[in-house]
Amino acid sequence: MINKIKRFFETHLAPESSAMERDPQHALQLAVAVLLFEVAESDYRQHPDEKRALLAAVRSHFQLSTTEADELLALAETEHADATDYFQFTRLINQHYSPPQKVQLVEALWQVAFSDQQLHHYEEHVIRRLAELLYVPHDDFIAAKHRASQLLG
Repeated sequence: MINKIKRFFETHLAPESSAMERDPQHALQLAVAVLLFEVAESDYRQHPDEKRALLAAVRSHFQLSTTEADELLALAETEHADATDYFQFTRLINQHYSPPQKVQLVEALWQVAFSDQQLHHYEEHVIRRLAELLYVPHDDFIAAKHRASQLLG
């Protein structure tokens, strides 16, 4: 099963693949999903609320069905396990996202981090690092954090 997922990724979604040249949206979706997954995994435990927040973030960010979002998150989990750094993902996002889209992504990262009602310092560190790699200004980073925390009530 894992090999099948990896083959699918390498054939269709890898940045160097011909499918990426035809439709960069799929690789971009995977890059965003990997970053969201990274935040959920950064505290070394995945709370059921984080899983729900991941699914909701992917569904709303890309207007996907639950089945499509589940498949994307399965691919993201595999890619996350194989990744050694964030650069391949943030580079792709930087190439295709506008500054407001990047801020929206950072807010989604915060929503995943806050979803279990606890902000772990590793989660905050990861989001801060990703925001820097995405060239999100500090003011926007803080504003996104406040908006996400206010959604919790």
